Formats: sequence, C-alpha cells, structure tokens
Amino acid sequence: MRAVATVVMNRVNVSDGEYARVSQGGSIRNIIFQQGQFDCATETLRNQYNSQNIYNMNPTEIHYYIADWAIAGNRLNEMGDCLWYLNPFKPSCDSIFPYNGSGTFHTRLGDHCFYRPTALYSQT
Repeated sequence: MRAVATVVMNRVNVSDGEYARVSQGGSIRNIIFQQGQFDCATETLRNQYNSQNIYNMNPTEIHYYIADWAIAGNRLNEMGDCLWYLNPFKPSCDSIFPYNGSGTFHTRLGDHCFYRPTALYSQT
C-alpha cells in the first residue's frame, strides 16, 4: 500500500507532463479520479459493475495510516520517482510501460511492477 501511495504522491508532485497538468498544482483528488487510472475509483470496468470500488469499501485503520503517511510527505525510497504500477498477471515485468515509451521498468514489489518516467514522459 505504501508503494501505491508513493506513486500517487509522485504524480501529485511531478513538475511536468500529463500528471502535472492533471494535478493542477497538487490535487490528490484529480490524480486519483483521472479517468482510466485507478480501477478502484470507477464504478464500471469493461462495461460491468465494479464491486471493488472505493464507494463499497470500509477503510480500516491501516488505510487511514497509509493515507496520512503519504500526505505527510513520506515515500518508499525504493520506488524513486515511479509514476506507474501494474499487476501484469505473469512472472515478469515488461521493460516499458505505458506502451507509448514514457515509462521504463524500475522494480517489482510482490505482484506489481513499478515504472519510472523516461525523457519522453515530459512530452505527454
């Protein structure tokens, strides 16, 4: 959860590219609710109801702790400046993601692959 929170906050604080425009100077809400970014922030996935959306969840103490941790400026150092993550549902991570070349593989943590921006990202 800390790794994902780090990605969200990296997007909020990045100084250029798509996420700088989306965050409009630091809006966590804009980042989380950007269309197509986080499955948990949408009620419909692939034209079907998403029962695991945030509107159906009951946050526990750990969820509030992680949110407070990230908002206070904490980050996982091993995530660096990663702006993307995904679960590839396979044993290896692709070297590039998103597939427009704006991100390059950084590290894997559990089932998730994390990607940091390339020079191409600033043009997004």
